[in-house]
Amino acid sequence: MGAAGSKLEKALGDQFPEGERYFGLENFGNTCYCNSVLQALYFCVPFREQLLEYYSNYKNGADAEENLLICLADLFTQISSQKKKTGVIAPKRFVQRLKKQNELFRSYMHQDAHEFLNFLLNELVDILEKEAPTAKNEAETSPPEKVANGPKNPQANGVQKEPLVTWVHKNFQGILTNETRCLRCETVTARDETFFDLSLDIEQNSSITSCLKNFSSTETLNAEDKFFCDKCCSLQEAQKRMKIKKPPHILVIHLKRFKYIEQLGRYKKLSYRVVFPLELKLSNTVEDADSEYSLFAVVVHVGSGPNHGHYVSLVKSHNHWLFFDDENVEMIDESAVQTFFGSAQEYSSNTDHGYILFYESLGANKE
Repeated sequence: MGAAGSKLEKALGDQFPEGERYFGLENFGNTCYCNSVLQALYFCVPFREQLLEYYSNYKNGADAEENLLICLADLFTQISSQKKKTGVIAPKRFVQRLKKQNELFRSYMHQDAHEFLNFLLNELVDILEKEAPTAKNEAETSPPEKVANGPKNPQANGVQKEPLVTWVHKNFQGILTNETRCLRCETVTARDETFFDLSLDIEQNSSITSCLKNFSSTETLNAEDKFFCDKCCSLQEAQKRMKIKKPPHILVIHLKRFKYIEQLGRYKKLSYRVVFPLELKLSNTVEDADSEYSLFAVVVHVGSGPNHGHYVSLVKSHNHWLFFDDENVEMIDESAVQTFFGSAQEYSSNTDHGYILFYESLGANKE
């Protein structure tokens, strides 16, 4: 990597961002799914800054139980405090902890980067919620083992506790609203649900905008899918749609490239060409105010099938695009990003396809 590192430094020259570090991550036998997501999260600057701040305030190190949050914070701290600007780091402690914690990631089989991202964010939230002072107070009033495995939002005297909003939520959490309109009495029932990422069905020669439109398109519930309307007290035909009620600060979009094919009895990779813009306007929001986003990272799946292949990531840092492939880091031109949209033909030699997209809101409000 020495040569590659210095090559990257030469390429950036005096434009090398002040205080920034570009480090490849060593692969421990099929851990590219993990490395590609970690790079995307590292260059999610608000998340990185809050994680580093959390770690620097984390004083009681002696009796602290090792967990994924600490291992991730330690890794990010290691990268950001390197004397050299470029190089390679082995995320050994993090990967060991991940495997210890979840048997899903223990084997040397090909893992899914989206499953890993989902598991990681939920795990970080669980750890932060357990550390929160409110959790400590509850622990004093009831046996501790019940709190650990008990309901997520324990009810105090029948009052529903407000769920804790951590800095992970502040970055990634958005709110969807599921609206169902009874076609007989016209009553609209709305149910809110939170999300850390949006999983979108994809079609050949489409775009993120059209996939989002489909995600929010109206669906009619009839025949055996009728909806039980509380007002009519019976099953009725209804119309249902999903809208984004509160767009997240960091919008993570997962393209469903792996589809289960009944006839084959297995998953198949869809290599469809799905255009993802560098600037995205979210129009399917409840307020109908366009939320604008800018692309800063893409996790790419390389390979023709779901059970083998490789993951790499593209990252935008200080207006430069970089390509991370485990230990290797190189600069790429912004125009190269479009080579990862997918293939317009079914069988193509290009198997590098955008899989998880990370967009940052251009709006000022971070709350």
